[in-house]
Amino acid sequence: MEAYICRTCGVQQAASERPPAACAICDDERQYLPPGGQVWATLAELRAEGRRIEVRDLEPKLSGIGANPQIGIGQRALLVQTEAGNFLWDCLGFIDADGIAAVRERGGLHGIAMSHPHFYGVCVEWSHAFGGAPIYIPTADRQWVMRPDPAIRTWEGTIEPLPGVTLIQCGGHFEGSAVLHWATGAEGRGALLTGDSITVVSDRRFVSFMRSYPNDIPLPAAMVRQIVAAVVPFRFDRIYGGWWDRVVDRDGRAAIQRSAERYIRWIS
Repeated sequence: MEAYICRTCGVQQAASERPPAACAICDDERQYLPPGGQVWATLAELRAEGRRIEVRDLEPKLSGIGANPQIGIGQRALLVQTEAGNFLWDCLGFIDADGIAAVRERGGLHGIAMSHPHFYGVCVEWSHAFGGAPIYIPTADRQWVMRPDPAIRTWEGTIEPLPGVTLIQCGGHFEGSAVLHWATGAEGRGALLTGDSITVVSDRRFVSFMRSYPNDIPLPAAMVRQIVAAVVPFRFDRIYGGWWDRVVDRDGRAAIQRSAERYIRWIS
């Protein structure tokens, strides 16, 4: 039995004798299938192709974890390191011994959460590597869990799995789309880790909001206002998106506000 990984989105499925017939996440209107159709891989195949985990320290107590070459959408995860334990935000479709060792060197792993289902990756593999670290999945997105596991914990609204680390359900991209607020990030000014729920765009002064990024399906104005309202109560200056270079270094709260105003002006 193998837990196959979709090569398009990088999300691992429940173990099966042969590759699944389809990837439910890629069949959804927010994702896509490549022209050649559905293709699967095992972790062993991905490792044999030369992939390795790459870890970069982005600021004190924050490390990025990515795959080189990339798998699926190409996102990188973020390891938030606190005195109470470490938390993995977003996931990717790959894991190896060097990556596990790098996380251990930084204090291990005490919890995992993702911004949305496209970034679930091999979260169960990461959990198992660290003694069944809890995986926090919004109740609203429970249906998108492709590999069920006892480590999964459902939540809604806002929760604080570790002191200074708050998960915020903001909706939009998916009903359960979430962000992570790291109170001591950005040299104490606070940081927001967002993935696709609030995506950092090429012009780092702005972010954006979409139901589907690859298929260009917008969100209605009311939903954008809902997203903004969910994060307004939190203090933060920096925003980390889902990829290595997608960072709003300063003025993040204002960037979200002006981006929402611009978006709503044009969508209206």
